[in-house]
Amino acid sequence: MSENPEKPRWQYRFDNYSRAFILLREGIEAIDQRPLSQLEKEGIIQRFEYTWELAWKTLKDFMEEQGVTLPSFTPAAVIKAAFAAKVITRGDDWMAALDARNKMSHSYNFKAFELVIADIQKRFLSLFDDLHSELLAKSLGAIDVTQ
Repeated sequence: MSENPEKPRWQYRFDNYSRAFILLREGIEAIDQRPLSQLEKEGIIQRFEYTWELAWKTLKDFMEEQGVTLPSFTPAAVIKAAFAAKVITRGDDWMAALDARNKMSHSYNFKAFELVIADIQKRFLSLFDDLHSELLAKSLGAIDVTQ
């Protein structure tokens, strides 16, 4: 019987990211079904914020596992390094998502919420989806199927 090496940190964080991403996608899909209440819109913003946090931290952990040296552990530095390493694409959209996340953590302006929700629909959800697909493939590749 072979020993299983401990699961890398990025995979634990990826599990949480996957759940957060699914919840955000569920919220965005509700928009197509019916008008949302203000409380539901605030919930989408909250889901966006924690999905964003898990996205960049999962990227950081993944890149460290791959041996990429990060200049610093800020979201912007991680996004730039992930883009340079071709782990993600659409670096400008990732930076726009960072900007939106930063604005939302300090704003309770309902017009701003509407604009960010529109950006989540048009731009950011697909970023998170691409990251999810990429890291899911990496995660599945790391599973020892001989056991």
